[in-house]
Amino acid sequence: MKTDTTLIHFGRGDQSLEVRSVNPTVMRASTILFKDHATWQKYRELRKTERVLSYGARGTTTNFELEKLVCKLEKGYRAQLFPTGLAALAMVLLNYAESNAHFLITDGIYGPVRSICNNFLKRINVEIDFLKADASDVEQKIKPNTKLILCESSGSILYEVIDLPKLCEIAHKHSIPVAIDNTYSSGYLLNPLELGADISVIAATKYLSGHSDVTMGIAVVNQKEWKNFDKLPEMFGFTTSPDDAYLVLRGIRTLSVRMHKHEQSADQIVSFLKTRSEIKNIFYPKLASHLNHEIFMRDYKGTNGMITIEFDKNISKDSVIKFIDNLELFSIGASWGGYESLATQTIPPRTEEDLSKSGVFVRFHIGLGDPEDLIEDIKNSLDVLK
Repeated sequence: MKTDTTLIHFGRGDQSLEVRSVNPTVMRASTILFKDHATWQKYRELRKTERVLSYGARGTTTNFELEKLVCKLEKGYRAQLFPTGLAALAMVLLNYAESNAHFLITDGIYGPVRSICNNFLKRINVEIDFLKADASDVEQKIKPNTKLILCESSGSILYEVIDLPKLCEIAHKHSIPVAIDNTYSSGYLLNPLELGADISVIAATKYLSGHSDVTMGIAVVNQKEWKNFDKLPEMFGFTTSPDDAYLVLRGIRTLSVRMHKHEQSADQIVSFLKTRSEIKNIFYPKLASHLNHEIFMRDYKGTNGMITIEFDKNISKDSVIKFIDNLELFSIGASWGGYESLATQTIPPRTEEDLSKSGVFVRFHIGLGDPEDLIEDIKNSLDVLK
């Protein structure tokens, strides 16, 4: 079954019923009732290895349907829902955290992960080293006590691309699990577990939901590394609303058509941006000039709607902010992956020295509006800079 068909037919409950709804129903519950003590004990035992009803905080049938669908998309062993993408990444880190452990994390990782490292992991004597954003220096930085490699590809500001099969081959040679933030591809453009990764994390807040009205994270794990991933959320009191699971299930059905639309519109807008002298660099993995472009074209099925531009050094930050404020069809807001278009001034993970030589960066999320209208909006706003 191909991906587009999987998006339609998985995660829809028991399809053998004679009469049923198109979408799975929302099951809201905290307490789950059992007919007798023996049944209660049976399900407490079953939940150690299976997805079964036992207590609402561990998920309801609505949550389970979403887990099954995303697990199928990512070709994993099991999936676990979290209230946010950051919570899912935090649980990955905590699962391997122990005193004197060493973690390697790529420099392009989602920014708040650094706060977890600085404010918690270092306090329990977990040593953190940051790799280059493309992880090209991983072999030199592995230590005997390295317990985890966490990467993000493509990155969410400059879209750094990692040679994931090579990274996983090196890591597994040292018996180190590899986790990846796969939100850029969201289970559609890239399947990291097929390329050797052990854990794939997606912020379902973004493309899986597609409507900017829910927050959620999902970790998909292979069988070897699944241990504890269904236990940690309960230990820390993390639970995910079945209403949110329903919203993501509803949104994910159109993931394919939305991703193609995002990409087609982004392609058109990149072509326009290349004509503008105000713009020094365009970061978009389909461009031949993009770092590791050939790896992207080898491993990925396409791009999403993300584009970052670097303005010419002579254009001030105040002017760039004026450019953003003058846009009419692009809103200002955190996150991405919804139907709306966004533009935000951003600072990539670069050294102070590199940033001092750089222009101002703006990240666009290209939504589902007509690309010609979006291009005209950008053009009109750029013309104000003259």
